[in-house]
Amino acid sequence: MSTITDHPLRYKLANELHARPFPTLQAPCRAVFVAWRIAPSEVGQEGSAQRAHLLELLDRFGAPHPQPGATHFTCQLGRDTLKWEQHAEFVTYTVFLPQVSARAFDPSDLDVLPDDWLAAAPGRRVTSAMIRVETMPDEAEMVAQINTWFMPEAVAANYVLDRSCVVATDFRIGQSGHQNMAVFVAPGTGKRRIGRVVQRLCEIETYKSMSMLGYFRVKEIAGTLGALEADAGRLMGHLRSEDGDAAATLQRLLELSGDVERLIAETSFRFGATHAYETIVQQRITVLREERFQGRQTFSEFMTRRYDPAMRTVNHSERRLQSLAERIGRAAQLLRTKVDVSRSAQNQALLESMDRRADLALRLQETVEGLSVVAISYYAVSLAGYVAYPLAAPLGMSKGMMTAALTPVVVGLVWWMVRRIKAKMH
Repeated sequence: MSTITDHPLRYKLANELHARPFPTLQAPCRAVFVAWRIAPSEVGQEGSAQRAHLLELLDRFGAPHPQPGATHFTCQLGRDTLKWEQHAEFVTYTVFLPQVSARAFDPSDLDVLPDDWLAAAPGRRVTSAMIRVETMPDEAEMVAQINTWFMPEAVAANYVLDRSCVVATDFRIGQSGHQNMAVFVAPGTGKRRIGRVVQRLCEIETYKSMSMLGYFRVKEIAGTLGALEADAGRLMGHLRSEDGDAAATLQRLLELSGDVERLIAETSFRFGATHAYETIVQQRITVLREERFQGRQTFSEFMTRRYDPAMRTVNHSERRLQSLAERIGRAAQLLRTKVDVSRSAQNQALLESMDRRADLALRLQETVEGLSVVAISYYAVSLAGYVAYPLAAPLGMSKGMMTAALTPVVVGLVWWMVRRIKAKMH
């Protein structure tokens, strides 16, 4: 075995599957949970500000520090247990406290986290929850407690994990500023199973809240998206119109395409994160293996009525953006073709005009050529006359007769020479 060369990430790959273990809890107990969203400028960084904030809390309690680069950490804060997790966009703190307070969901349970430390958190709270874990009483008492602690019209309560627990919440922010959740544990339920249920509740609440950021981002861009669609509709109307400047319309359409692509770039991360968070929420609810309790709505039914419409809105808006970008692209291509055809027609007309001008120039050239033969011949006959006049008397010819005899010959020679020069030039 010593001769086998390991991949440098072999152990990390194996250990990653066992990262972020579930807590082990024993009823009765309670948990307080806070999630802060990391500033967008710090997403993807090492999170030094988040780590420094954690170390400050640990130092107050004299607790050990996590390993450098760790993204999750569990330790004791006195009698309580702290679980810290850092994700891409948010960081969570969960404190598990033994026993339950006399007052259900007592705001003082959060006193384990100092007020000044909470106020100095490098981020903004996206959600927080108080979870009360009790041994399951008789059904009538459990129903009475659920009716007392939660809003009847919004409460979701159901058996989970083969009826080992009953979980209940109304997903509302209470007077304490936190969401309240209750877990009633059947006798004999293991500590790890209780820890898994509590952990799933925290994850459902966190990822639900983070995914809703996409819904409110959609509401922010709704006006801009509507205006872009209206502009695109008006510009596309010019495709069937012969009026107007097609090139100017194409330029405006390209500018509109740039605006749409910018909006897609600004929202792509949020939409992608929303899809991922929505999937996690649905998966976490599925693994709870819900069963109906006392005819109450289950978590799945609550999400179907309240949560799923928001997610469908996000999906629809993303499709609208993509469809708009595609329609503008097709319209720009058609308009570009229209401009090219128009320019081709203009070029054809220009070429025809150039042909006509070239034909006129050729005719003018031929006319000038004939005139040049006459002019050259006139001077050539005069010169030839001066040379031939001495021969007129011996030949018995007058000067007029001599000039008349020379003229055809000279004109012919001049015409032949012009043709010869023209042929050489061509």
